[in-house]
Amino acid sequence: MTKQLQDAYIVSATRTPIGKSGRGMFRNTRPDDLLVRVLQSAFAQVPNLDPKLAEDAIIGCSFPEGPQGLNLARMGILLAGLPNTIGGVTINRYCASGITAVAMAADRIRVGQADVMIAGGVESMSMVPMMGNSPSMNMAILKDENVGMAYGMGLTAEKVAQQWKISREAQDAFALQSHQRAIAAQNAGYFDAETTSVDIIDRVPNLATGEIELKTRTVSRDEGARPDTSIEGLAKLKPVFAAKGSVTAGNSSQTSDGAGALILVSEKILKEFNLTPLARFASFAVRGVPPEIMGIGPKEAIPAACRAAGITQDQIDWFELNEAFAAQSLAVVQDLGLDPAKVNPMGGAIALGHPLGATGAIRSATTIHALHRNNLKYGMVTMCVGTGMGAAGIFERM
Repeated sequence: MTKQLQDAYIVSATRTPIGKSGRGMFRNTRPDDLLVRVLQSAFAQVPNLDPKLAEDAIIGCSFPEGPQGLNLARMGILLAGLPNTIGGVTINRYCASGITAVAMAADRIRVGQADVMIAGGVESMSMVPMMGNSPSMNMAILKDENVGMAYGMGLTAEKVAQQWKISREAQDAFALQSHQRAIAAQNAGYFDAETTSVDIIDRVPNLATGEIELKTRTVSRDEGARPDTSIEGLAKLKPVFAAKGSVTAGNSSQTSDGAGALILVSEKILKEFNLTPLARFASFAVRGVPPEIMGIGPKEAIPAACRAAGITQDQIDWFELNEAFAAQSLAVVQDLGLDPAKVNPMGGAIALGHPLGATGAIRSATTIHALHRNNLKYGMVTMCVGTGMGAAGIFERM
């Protein structure tokens, strides 16, 4: 006998502010501490829900080693003071780790294996650099038929720009718009509802006494967006990945630190605890593309996710299309004929940052809260993924 699938609902969705990697506000903050903060906040937003009912936590992380190793998901659950009956698993689909975690948690509920699940993502690019601390690649990727796997992300963006004829001017204009939209959204307070503030402890030397003083400050705003960004300034930047290329630091995503978390439940739990759902997880899709043009991945995943949800692309009211690079974002918009007004209305990763494995969870929180604030029905989180993939998840406002 075939069992009918049930719906999975999001009752809480939150994220930390996004910090610049290297010298940003979270440079000395451990990723597991960022995860702890959003896990605690996510449950605080649904006080009627007993955390003991949660079966598992699925947490995405692109480079789960060093300070974000040791099964970060389970460590986060325990450090957050949540019941030790909750399991934890850390997953990796590079930039799509966070949205994949949400999809996997939803699937557990949809097939009836769980009634309460935790999903999220976390990444500290300050503490664990791109590629990890000690990368080791199979030399077979250097063979002609596999060499696309060896291309750096920036070089794949250059190839997308060439193939889809995306000009340097268009990329810089897109980057400027990302900053302008992000600044406008920050000033309007649009990110406030989705953001959980984080306390940071700074160690400051007292030159008079020779002692180290501990000072605590609270951060609640993404630090990447720059109000002084100009088209003239962007035009002065040199290409980073190809001598005669068009991809620069200014029209690429920022490396960042951050975390996000969502709580998903079944309809049974909604009724039992009198919870108001924020959204229903409608569908998820992942598709592969040639590794050397990995940035175009969303053009395959977006239609697949729409088909799975039983809706058309035009019914999506809000797209969070992760801006890994302006070149690939513009290529996806161009290829699928997306409405630019619906794509990243509050800016994207070029301005706000891209903490890799956390981004999918972070942008899920952004999408869900934006749907409510603007009284919209369907929102999508989508991104390209290293080694040639695209992923997309759809949320329906309830």
